[in-house]
Amino acid sequence: MTTIKTASMLVLAALVLCPSIAAAEGDASRGETLFTRCSACHTVNGQNRIGPSLAGVVDRKAGSVEGARYSKALAQSGLVWTEENLDAFLAAPVTLVRGTTMTMRISKDQDRQDLISYLKAQP
Repeated sequence: MTTIKTASMLVLAALVLCPSIAAAEGDASRGETLFTRCSACHTVNGQNRIGPSLAGVVDRKAGSVEGARYSKALAQSGLVWTEENLDAFLAAPVTLVRGTTMTMRISKDQDRQDLISYLKAQP
């Protein structure tokens, strides 16, 4: 395995094994600002774009938004978008779901927590 791949797997394992870290509280207001990074592909108003609407994403089954396009890998992943899974996916999408078309990563822990807090507030 390459060093980068090994490091990515270790980070993912740490997030999964330490949910208290992954579930830290975030700032939803700051998350709304950060969501502009996502808005080229996603909305929170129920409309799908290149990616699915993220309205109500927390605790939703991955690949389940009607009319949205998903990679076969994500549609068949069996994931539920818990806060921990969202955190791991946003940190390294292709590590969590090999074959996903989502390639944007959010490397900073606090940015991910703020964004997840914002998404939690979207019905």
